[in-house]
Amino acid sequence: MIYCVIPQALADELYDKMVAYYKDDPNVTVIIDRREGPDRRARQDRAEFKEKRETRDRRRQRIPGTFPETPAEEG
Repeated sequence: MIYCVIPQALADELYDKMVAYYKDDPNVTVIIDRREGPDRRARQDRAEFKEKRETRDRRRQRIPGTFPETPAEEG
């Protein structure tokens, strides 16, 4: 599902146009952003947030140990 989000200030001008534009695409839904108030993310101190963040390496780990030397092919 894809959402086409229209800001509330532009809803009168754009909503009907965007609904008509995407009418043939069932994967797109046009919505109006009705959120109000301050952005909750702005209250958090970014340095404090970074300390809590954990970065993980999700790749498969290599087999521990070393591999034997192989002779180079002459070609």
